[in-house]
Amino acid sequence: ELATMQARGVMPQPAYRLALDIACDSFFGRHQSQTDVAYYAKGYAAWINIVRNMQAEDAFELFAQRYKAQLRQLAEAGMSAAHDKLNAGLDVHLGGEWQYFLDGTYGLCTRSGLPEDIAIKELATTVIKEITEERYDKPLSHAEHAKLAAAVGLLDAASAPFAPHERLRSSRYRLVDQMRTAYGV
Repeated sequence: ELATMQARGVMPQPAYRLALDIACDSFFGRHQSQTDVAYYAKGYAAWINIVRNMQAEDAFELFAQRYKAQLRQLAEAGMSAAHDKLNAGLDVHLGGEWQYFLDGTYGLCTRSGLPEDIAIKELATTVIKEITEERYDKPLSHAEHAKLAAAVGLLDAASAPFAPHERLRSSRYRLVDQMRTAYGV
């Protein structure tokens, strides 16, 4: 059923695909086997139940509604970005976000893999970059520092910890760990 839902374009691909070689020795002798394991974000258990009978267009619309609702909630709490992709260009941007979702990308880099965490990650990442890129050692104002601290906290809460071999290349490392070190947030 999962493969059918993935083919229909309503369920993401796995975030990780593991090819395991297993060797075991016991009283009964040696046993060897090979198996493939797929890892999906924990939030997909809830998503699959919601989209089970949907077509791709309806699943995308649900994804977009939930993503936009999360952005509205964050804006009401004072967290917004100036970048066009999260404002006038949001509908176009959501098409790309949906494709990353279906490809399994967000199952890897967010805690739940769901639209709410994806929206938080995208907004927080954008805010962090807006505040810190091209600063040329210019100090942050008090308001910028507070907004950066809030964005880093949001990204920390929404981001997955990443596998050890991926951590140093991850957005979490660059935009949470390094921001905390560089800006004391």
